[in-house]
Parts: sequence; structure tokens; C-alpha cells
Amino acid sequence: MVPLEIGLVYETFDTYSRSAEDPVDAHVEFEPESTIEALESSIRSLGHRPRRLGSPRDLLTLATAGGLESVDAAFNLAEGMGGRNREAWAPVLLEMAGVPTIGSDALSLSLSLDKGWANRWVEAAGVRIAKQTWFKDAESALTTPLPSPFPLFVKPRWEGTAKGIRASSRVEDLDALVREVKRVVEAYQQPALVEAFVSGAEYTVTLIGNDPPVALPVIQRALEKETGIGLHALEGVGGQAAGLEHVTPGGLEASLEAVLAEASIRAFESLECLDFARVDFRLDSEGKPVFLEINPLPTFATDGTFAILAELEGTTLDEMLGRCVQAGLDRLGLGADKASSATSASSTSRRSAVAKGNSN
Repeated sequence: MVPLEIGLVYETFDTYSRSAEDPVDAHVEFEPESTIEALESSIRSLGHRPRRLGSPRDLLTLATAGGLESVDAAFNLAEGMGGRNREAWAPVLLEMAGVPTIGSDALSLSLSLDKGWANRWVEAAGVRIAKQTWFKDAESALTTPLPSPFPLFVKPRWEGTAKGIRASSRVEDLDALVREVKRVVEAYQQPALVEAFVSGAEYTVTLIGNDPPVALPVIQRALEKETGIGLHALEGVGGQAAGLEHVTPGGLEASLEAVLAEASIRAFESLECLDFARVDFRLDSEGKPVFLEINPLPTFATDGTFAILAELEGTTLDEMLGRCVQAGLDRLGLGADKASSATSASSTSRRSAVAKGNSN
């Protein structure tokens, strides 16, 4: 096997400067240095060479200067900053430069980030969703029919990592709804998604692979006892989770795990995700799963879901993250048995793509 050079496109908490107008969780989606080191370690464990490419803005500079010629593939975990197409920044630049990308492409990332659109696609694939609508301003909440009776749940329409969610996000009456819609619209500069509050146990399913992806063991998430909001959504935002009591009200029978895995794969395939993703669900009053969201750019933090799954399976984080990298390499034809020939082919393709761009 000829080692591949695998680029890492990412942001840390320090990549973008903060402003006084930013909400407290504006940078919560970015990664600590330890995440980048963990991915580098997993790439080395597969026999390849990691190379830090930096943020999408760094990637733009490299691509313009022809600095990506040696990169055989890139692992993208960059979130971008601002707007519902921010997660598409890196994959679009990589596609323009002819660099094969591990992870979902630009269209799938944009579509899945916009929860309003993602829910439509997932529902069309036969997966149950919460009844919902969205408001561009607080006044609309007074004049537009609500998706269901109270309680309702309010969150930004195109954010991830529980951005914008507070203990106040669960609303019990119209006055509270107007206040929350106003907060979300003003703080996050986007419509507020308003949906029926699904009160049951919450679960997350991690998927790795393609055609079809493999569902890893389901994990139940703790809920804050009083509001029923996922405790993970309240943690780390101004210390609001400090001292809160949590509960885990659900079980995890084999039959439920199978249903969650099947629904996760449907959601993954309906949005044409690639290589890895995490899918979140809650149970309704009848104990049936309701889709919350899919994240094709899940955190790879050393204390996150992948680390928990590695511990559950009795393996290492290196091996778990390596599965994500290998899933992309296999899909791209850069698996261990094909690395030598595919490296040459991808380099030729990349040079061709750049040349065509220069001729127009």
C-alpha cells in the first residue's frame, strides 16, 4: 500500500474572531485541538499521512496558490461561519480543486443543516417528524396557525450542536412563543423553527459507511428533569446546565434499537449523506420514534459520541475514527488494496480539473 496524504479541513474555537453581538454559543460547533490530534492519529493508524489544511478560508488560499497538488483526499469537519450554506464552503472548494472529499458533499450538508427542508425530505422517506413551521419574525407567531397545541419547541432553523437552545426554548403559551421567536431571529439572524414538543426519551444513532451505512449501538441521552430538554443541549451555554437534575426515562430494547437504526438509515439515504452521520430521535406519547435532526458533520471530540461508542465496543478512539476515514476512502476507490493506482488516478483528475478551470 502506498501511503496517501489526507488533508484535514477544520476550525478550532479560535479560528474566527468573536464580536460583542455574537450569542454565547456562536462558536460551540468548532473543535478543540485534541480533536484534530485524534484524527491525525487515526489517519496514521491506517498507514497514511495527515496534513492540516486549516479552515475553509485557509483552503481557499491554498487552492488558489496550487497548494493542494499533493493531497490525495481531504477529511472535512469544517462548519463555516454564518448562513445556511456555511457547511458547504469546504466541500465546494475541494470539488473545484479536484480533491476527493471524505464526508458528505456540499448539497447534502446544506440540505441537512436547514432543519425545515431536511424534515420534508426525511418525512418523504417514511420517517416520522414533529409537526412544525417557521417564522421570520415574532409578529408572524401572532398571525400564522401553529403546528400543534402547546407545549411547542423553538430553535434556529439552520444551526447544529444545539445552538440557540435554552431552558426557555420549550414554550407553554403564546406570549412565551413570541419572546422565543424574537430571541432566535434577532440573535441568530435566521427564521425560528417552531415544532411540537416531543416529550419522550431521546436517542442518538451514529452511522458509518455507505450502501447502506452501518448503525452503531444506540445511545440514550439524558433529559433535564423539569423541562424535558436534552441535557446535552443545555450544557456549556453560560453554565445554564449547572446543578440541573437529569433523567433517562426510556429503555433500549432490541426491537426499539432496530427501529431507530432503520429510520436512521432511511434519513441518511434520503439526504444522500456519505461515510458517516449522527441521527437524533425522541419518542412520542405512544413510544414511537420521531426524527429530530441529522448531522453529517458530527463532532469527533475525544469526549464525544465516537469516544463513548469506542468504550462501549471495547475498542480505541483511533480505530473508531479510522472507520470513518476508511469508509470515505473505500467509497472513493482509495481503499488499502487500491491506494497505489487510485492515487495516480486522482492526481491526474485533479490536474485536469484545475486545467479546465484555468481555460475558461
